[in-house]
Amino acid sequence: MSALITVENLTLKFKTDEGLITAVDDVSFSLDKGEVMGLVGESGSGKSVTAKALMHLNASNAVYTPESKITLHTEDGPVDVLSLKTPRQLNVVRGGAVSMIFQEPMASFAPAISIGKQMVEQLLLHSDMNKARAKEVSIEMLDRVGISDASSRFAQYAFELSGGMRQRAMIAMALSTRPNLLIADEPTTALDVTIQAQVIDLMKDLVDEFHMGIIFITHDLGVVAQTADKVNVMYLGRMIEEGPVREVIRNPKHPYTQGLLNALPKLDDLDSPLEPVPGDIPSPLERPPGCVFNTRCSQVVGSQCMSKMPRDVNVDDTHKVACHIYSEGAA
Repeated sequence: MSALITVENLTLKFKTDEGLITAVDDVSFSLDKGEVMGLVGESGSGKSVTAKALMHLNASNAVYTPESKITLHTEDGPVDVLSLKTPRQLNVVRGGAVSMIFQEPMASFAPAISIGKQMVEQLLLHSDMNKARAKEVSIEMLDRVGISDASSRFAQYAFELSGGMRQRAMIAMALSTRPNLLIADEPTTALDVTIQAQVIDLMKDLVDEFHMGIIFITHDLGVVAQTADKVNVMYLGRMIEEGPVREVIRNPKHPYTQGLLNALPKLDDLDSPLEPVPGDIPSPLERPPGCVFNTRCSQVVGSQCMSKMPRDVNVDDTHKVACHIYSEGAA
């Protein structure tokens, strides 16, 4: 497979009244065409900030270090995303080759413009369709994500739709441009399980049909297991484990990944208590020295956990983990 997007040494900080706050710290990964990557972690792990960086969408107080590099590989050649400045240049990563499904659908639609008009406008901007064809494609996509009577919904406004229907309309809008890369930030959160299954199946079909890559951001490891080819686990801005999804779920190495999986209900033992990861994720203002997970880890192996950042260790050719347990050979 050929790379669709590569991220190298991405470090992102925000200017605040308290000084520079690190949100993403030295993150690297790549995604191939036709591949689905799950990005997993608790709220505050840096998942959404990382995803927005791929579209140059973070706030104006965001500061990228000189080592940070994001390269989108298009038919017209590689695009250095962080060097894009003007709205015209940014079109390629904002609705053109890259689309994003955001967590909050109400914030993604203009309240005074109908759903259909917004969908048609983006298709006219990012394709060579005329208005009639853009309307036809928009209605077809609304129907494909499970919206009943799509031709009537096309003329409605976001406030006239239920939360779940707005979420589906936003998914339809993002998919209608047939992007090379789709970033899905908790796309099934507001949906019932039946519609979740429809949306997941639709995304799989589009990957097969258009060889599109997807970055699927979620808290739900069950959804990741169904949709992703590989999974990357983030914690407090660091990428701490990555590998093929079945390998990571069946054989998690990092204590944090193990904790996330242990927190899931066990269908074969419904009476067993849930086992949450102890403690809370620290504020970015209070990043611990050493391993960022050391304040919550039950497997601290020595002083190096408190003072030294762990390096990536190859569990095998495709599975990596950043943990002193393995770098010290204690596993």
